[in-house]
Amino acid sequence: MAAMLIGRVLNSAKNSHFLLRSRSFCTTSLARESDSDSSSSSSFTFDKEKPILVKAPNARRNNDSDSVTMPTSFMTGSIVGKRFYKKVTTREADDGNGWSVMLDYRTLKTPSKRPLKLPSLALANAIAIEWEYQLTEGIRPFTMPLMRLACTALERVPLTRSKIIEHLSRKLHQDLVFFRAPEDNDLTTDVHDIQVERIDPLLKWVESEFGVKPKLYSSIFGGKQDDKLVKAVEDWLKKTNDGELASIDALEASAHSIVIALGVFCGKLQINDAIQLIRLEEDLQVDKWGLVEGGHDIDIADLKVQISAATVFLALSREN
Repeated sequence: MAAMLIGRVLNSAKNSHFLLRSRSFCTTSLARESDSDSSSSSSFTFDKEKPILVKAPNARRNNDSDSVTMPTSFMTGSIVGKRFYKKVTTREADDGNGWSVMLDYRTLKTPSKRPLKLPSLALANAIAIEWEYQLTEGIRPFTMPLMRLACTALERVPLTRSKIIEHLSRKLHQDLVFFRAPEDNDLTTDVHDIQVERIDPLLKWVESEFGVKPKLYSSIFGGKQDDKLVKAVEDWLKKTNDGELASIDALEASAHSIVIALGVFCGKLQINDAIQLIRLEEDLQVDKWGLVEGGHDIDIADLKVQISAATVFLALSREN
């Protein structure tokens, strides 16, 4: 279901290639600027044909509260209760700073009871679509990756920002793209050749972007990158806002690569590019030995949802 929702958002975006807008500190980004027009409509529709409304025949009666707060279990993926609303809309925040999602007449709040104020109408529309697709018998957070990222950006990142940056900088030493299969081994020659073909352009971008040539290693335990490169990446991460850092952290967690995460952020990599690099070695094994149903296919679907969600969240946050 999460894959269907992400697909809906991607198909609704005006830029069909979904190229990310670059930030000023991505000096060599290949991202293109989209010319989408902003809208102040309070109903969420991308094609301006008709608003998308929610039908919930068994919804509960209205109560006196003018807001609804998600329980803490929302962030763990547990079902948090039956659907209690009929219609989902978006509107400008009361203070004029950001956009809110409305469940009937209630303003949506985060698990810590903070108003869910989103930086763009496009992101608010996308999160509203996630709420639209919830079933009467239960609200399922695991089908709402954009909502969870928004809560992370609003609640977790401001409190643990320095620790997140330290963690990501440390992960650079075990980055997936710095592992290189031995060239002189018959069992790994094919892996080495395709790594050179597909990963080397990304490594050249890293050197150009950060001014330090990354070191390659053949140990599965990783190696040690130049301190100058680590410091450059750390300084770069400090320039991000909370939503951007939440997206980068989510991308790194799924990709096992801060370099791939930064490549997506700067527009060097698109969603499919990132997924192909992440699965490069495993896909070679699947091509050789076959796909295990109920294993590989589920892993691929989950990876697509996680990478797509973080990329979509990042792109929609930048929409005007």
